[in-house]
Amino acid sequence: MVDSLEGIQATILKAAEENQSISIAGGRHAMGAQQFGSDTVLIHTTKMNRVLGFDESTGLIEVEAGILWPKLIDYLIAMQKNVPWTQQWGIAQKQTGADRLSIGGTLSCNAHGRGLKMQPFASDVESFTLVDADGKFRRCSRQENKDLFGLVSGGYGLFGVIYSVTMRLVSRQKLERVVEVITVDELPEAIEQRIEDGFLYGDFQFSTDEQSDDFLYRGVFSCYHPVDPDTPMLETQKELTEANWTDLFYLSHANKAEAFKRYADYYVSTSGQIYASDTHQLALYLDDYHHELDHRLGGTEQASEIITEIYVPRPRLPDFLAEVREDFRANNVNMVYGTIRLIEKDTDSFLPWAKQSYACIIFNINTVHTPEGIEHSAAAFRRLIDIAIKRGGSYYLTYHKYATREQIETCYPEFAEFLRLKG
Repeated sequence: MVDSLEGIQATILKAAEENQSISIAGGRHAMGAQQFGSDTVLIHTTKMNRVLGFDESTGLIEVEAGILWPKLIDYLIAMQKNVPWTQQWGIAQKQTGADRLSIGGTLSCNAHGRGLKMQPFASDVESFTLVDADGKFRRCSRQENKDLFGLVSGGYGLFGVIYSVTMRLVSRQKLERVVEVITVDELPEAIEQRIEDGFLYGDFQFSTDEQSDDFLYRGVFSCYHPVDPDTPMLETQKELTEANWTDLFYLSHANKAEAFKRYADYYVSTSGQIYASDTHQLALYLDDYHHELDHRLGGTEQASEIITEIYVPRPRLPDFLAEVREDFRANNVNMVYGTIRLIEKDTDSFLPWAKQSYACIIFNINTVHTPEGIEHSAAAFRRLIDIAIKRGGSYYLTYHKYATREQIETCYPEFAEFLRLKG
């Protein structure tokens, strides 16, 4: 496990001498197996987790690429504990639903969070440093090695190992959560109204109960807007415990109607609570939760969830979900969780997934670990991509490898040139 710039360079040069390929891993959460390769040299970056510099006047912070989000957020809070709220810095966005993800990995897949008017993560990056296939150290920004900046942002490690990332922080703010339960038909207008009213973050978590008229239609719309920095943040406020989440995970498989009811009731009860703009993006993740869940459900085969993320132009969101609703029911697709977020057009990456202002729809599909079970989910993912393509949409490369070549080339017409530039 490398722990320095020199360690990266030495590993790359040794692999080149021995004609070996290199894989790169950080938080190991991409799920599309980008971090792994047969008989490759693995550069595991999480020991490179130092903060290299923090300019409190500009809000620029340079970190080693293996640092995970919680350590970065904790560092910023500790460094600014005596600084007034109005002068504090915080992260703009991170992935939601999981925290132990590296900054280098976040840039490599050009991830996003729940911002209502944000581009993918590369837009928050001022510059980064890279070790290329020749072991050479390169600094990349929109002015210096700008071609590499675009290729590495969302480039899945193909163009080198990221050593450090200089991020643009934003003003840390206090936010009020505002929650309502609405339908997908109401969502596009509700989103525009929230943006017009100055809300910064939000998402829509929809019902997954295929037996209900609410299926992929009714959901919990939670948004966050800035409040006066003097607004008190209570030490104790409503939050779901690990036991609550464990029960919700069980119900999402065993009784989807009850799962949605409990989730919606809880979120509505938290409307009006105050959160910090950085820490509200953190989440509890239950490691290996499906082992206990499989036992509790009495299943004879091991199962887990596979995630996919689909993009459609925002006006097409209601009719996209209407077609998916019919497809999932007709094909007995067992979806246990879904949410909708927003993204603005990516202007940084050579291989952009956010080609316009999209609605981002996340589907978690329960998948039995048999050849038949895996193919059943894979076929559902391919159908989802086709349903999106019909509407000028796309999908996220990060989560699985089940798309056809035709789908890849349709959604990512730059892909062949991307591989050619890799050489």
